[in-house]
Amino acid sequence: MSDQGPAEPTVSTAWAGGLDERARRVVRSHVDRSGAQGAGARVRCRYYYDDLYGFIRSQVAPGAAVLDLGCGDGTLLASLQPSVGVGVDLSEATLARAHARHPDLRFVCADIEQLPVSGTFDYVIASNVVGYVIDVLEFFRNLAHVVGPSTRVIVAYYNFAWEPFLRLAERTGLKSREPLQNWLSRLDLANLVELADLEPVTSGYRTPLPVGPAWLTAPLNTMLSALPLVRRLGLISYVTARPRGPNLAPRVPDPTCSVIVPARNEHGNIRGIVERLPRLGRHTETIFVEGHSTDGTAEEIQRVIDERPDLDLKLFRQQGVGKGDAVRKGFEMASGDVLMILDADMTVAPEELPKFWSALVEEKGEFVNGSRLVYPMEQGAMRLANLAGNKLFGLIFSWILDERVTDTLCGTKALWASDYRRIAENRRTFGDFDPFGDFDLLFGAANLELKIREVPVRYRERTYGATNIDRWRHGLLLARMAIIGARKLRFR
Repeated sequence: MSDQGPAEPTVSTAWAGGLDERARRVVRSHVDRSGAQGAGARVRCRYYYDDLYGFIRSQVAPGAAVLDLGCGDGTLLASLQPSVGVGVDLSEATLARAHARHPDLRFVCADIEQLPVSGTFDYVIASNVVGYVIDVLEFFRNLAHVVGPSTRVIVAYYNFAWEPFLRLAERTGLKSREPLQNWLSRLDLANLVELADLEPVTSGYRTPLPVGPAWLTAPLNTMLSALPLVRRLGLISYVTARPRGPNLAPRVPDPTCSVIVPARNEHGNIRGIVERLPRLGRHTETIFVEGHSTDGTAEEIQRVIDERPDLDLKLFRQQGVGKGDAVRKGFEMASGDVLMILDADMTVAPEELPKFWSALVEEKGEFVNGSRLVYPMEQGAMRLANLAGNKLFGLIFSWILDERVTDTLCGTKALWASDYRRIAENRRTFGDFDPFGDFDLLFGAANLELKIREVPVRYRERTYGATNIDRWRHGLLLARMAIIGARKLRFR
């Protein structure tokens, strides 16, 4: 080993460093110029900015800690209503205006690649800035210093299919001139976030028509952005990602679990559930929510509770009707870090729950849904019409949710209690429309951009009681829910 000091940079390294510095000067000059024109540019392209900022706001919960990289004059950051808001930008003049307009927010003048902030944030926004970054991979890798287990990283950029039209707009004065930017497609962005130990949750395009009066353009964009081929022509390209990696701290160290068991006329299954339910995490509580049974289900639950004081078993009586109401009641009373649903008919065995637990706490997904349509079923477990309907609705809801969901009505689900509280806070988005509870959770998870994952389970024939599902009446309800979901999630 040589004892000499560090070698001088090679010619190629120095040359590359010089190029980088020249590129930074070009970017800094552009940022200063565009910062001075910022408000005017938003007025000229009002619909585009309203749509972009509205899309980002739809993913960010008010009152969160938000880091906005390339924040400009702070307009977007302020509109997100953060409890802690930090903006980073290159232009001192622009940030002076930002601070004057939004004194409750913090602004840092620096190169966003250096990430000169400490602490973690709930949301990290990079809107229309990755094109100016000198080293995009290093930029994404540095995000590891400011993200926690439940952080969302939202990256928005423009679709390069629009490059000829944007250049034409610059030449005709309809758009301010931009320096040459990095050529990054949506798939490039997804690839970069994966290389940086981030996992894409959703990605896509929106706003095929970026100009025009909102009363006309908004409904046209809503419709066109939902069409499989046309939506690829949207001007806005985006990726939403979450942290991933072996060194990521767990969301909740050594979590506890609450298993919710909605039970109506399930007297014969109660003891089997208690005897077979596995212990999950540091502590497991089992919450039975009994719903107006006529076969003595509530009395049987209480007898089992009295016989097993060694277990944390609870009984609550349902005031409303329907499984969805029972699930919400159980979640409201639960104390665990992880919430699970187990149907009392035991057509999905209690022994399947550890699969859901592992998928959730190992961060493979944030909303874990069971799928009964993978393995062969026992004869009589599901009628043919129900099976065909489930498969059809699986295709429809996969399109609505933009996630592969093959079995929308499997009652077995798992999610973090903290995420459920966010779903409950946003329930007004869809309304109280779901008697099953499955779609309230699925739509809420998709609306919050939670990572939905499916766990295959074996579906067994009932050994006691009869199903509470009316396939024709409830089939019409499913169709109604599909319309509600499409309107709120696809055509928004």
